[in-house]
Amino acid sequence: MTTPSFPQHFDTLADAITVVGIELRTDNTVAAQTIPPHWQRFGQENVLAAIANKRGEDVFAVYTHFAHAGSNNTGVYSLVIGAAVAPDAPVPAGMVRVVVPASPRAVFAVEKGRFDLVGAAWHAIWQRNDLAKTFIAEYEQYHANGDITVSIGLSAANPNA
Repeated sequence: MTTPSFPQHFDTLADAITVVGIELRTDNTVAAQTIPPHWQRFGQENVLAAIANKRGEDVFAVYTHFAHAGSNNTGVYSLVIGAAVAPDAPVPAGMVRVVVPASPRAVFAVEKGRFDLVGAAWHAIWQRNDLAKTFIAEYEQYHANGDITVSIGLSAANPNA
């Protein structure tokens, strides 16, 4: 079996993205056990239907509030699964608001509809030492048309190193 490739391009997120959704605090030592049930909860509780004034039908999975923000992704972090909304949108009970700041980004494409390859994409990204990752707010975007992308924040000073 061959290792899948994850085409990458650089982009600039010109405006911050505000996401409202459900939060999980976890870390990479237990993520394989904690993240799948969090996704199940997202579906079972029909979280998208409870979010008012969504800016589209895309689902965002935002990784943020890293214990070592700015340095690395070790330690605990938050995973918020939800939808993009206006910055001042109401936050339903039991949900949180997170912000992905405007920044240079490395964007990795995952094969359309292949949710099973998202973990492999993260493993490939973690192996990349040539990117000046910020470890502030990373996200998976599940586009309404089936496309899947993983977006990594990069240092504005040196995004390609």
